[in-house]
Amino acid sequence: MERTWTTGTATGHPPVVLVHGGPGLWDYLQPVAALLEPVTLVHRYDQPWDGPHTIARYVADLEELRRRWGHERWIVAGHSFGATLAFAYAVQHPERAAALGYLSGLGVGDWRTGYRRAWRARISAAQAERLARLEEMTRTRDEEVEFRTLCWFTDHADPVQGWKWAAQDAQHDAAINFEANAQLTAETSAWSEAQVLGWAGELTMPAWFVHGDRDPRPLRPVERLAAGVPHGRLIVIEGAGHQPWRERPVAFGETLRRLVVGGIPQEKTGVNRIPPGPPFA
Repeated sequence: MERTWTTGTATGHPPVVLVHGGPGLWDYLQPVAALLEPVTLVHRYDQPWDGPHTIARYVADLEELRRRWGHERWIVAGHSFGATLAFAYAVQHPERAAALGYLSGLGVGDWRTGYRRAWRARISAAQAERLARLEEMTRTRDEEVEFRTLCWFTDHADPVQGWKWAAQDAQHDAAINFEANAQLTAETSAWSEAQVLGWAGELTMPAWFVHGDRDPRPLRPVERLAAGVPHGRLIVIEGAGHQPWRERPVAFGETLRRLVVGGIPQEKTGVNRIPPGPPFA
């Protein structure tokens, strides 16, 4: 198992484990943990570097962590690819998941068409050409930072601030695990819509789907998945991109704390939209 972190304070509310995205990246969810620390215990961890890179192995790692930390049940909240992994954990260990948090995930069905359309609208021709060249190169440290920045800045709704955030994230010393990325992406892409919706229909715990309406990963596939979960609720944060804690931190933090503390009603509640508010505050 890779590095782990535990913050916050144990309360009467279920502990939360935050599952980072990628796949093939490292934990970057400390800012999300900070939003939850006043109300519960929060765990984070790095997903494994060495293979095998399979959903079954990654779910088993999560379950090992639950046993190690001594929790009977916990809230499993994942971001991006981590949302897919949290969903898989909830399907395989429903008795251990007090709730499911599906943050900025891909949903079910074709998300790539909408994503590519949004990506093309946010990147210039020169930037796209440079990214393609960098992708084929053996990159220096500076070129790697440039490559990551070009890959990530389009995730944010605000292009100027998004470039700054992406450049900041790109400075991380760890290498991207492209092998893990390729293997896990291939596995999850092979899941059929019928399979995923069948799993969704079996979930018995409250499940909350939080998505920014400016996320280049389109909302419709997430709507479809949320609608397939018996106790699912979709919360759309307007004006937020793929990392809503950055562009709408107050709204995102209030949403997560309310969901952890208050829970989700056990009836179908439809879609909740959080209207635009002050950016970055």
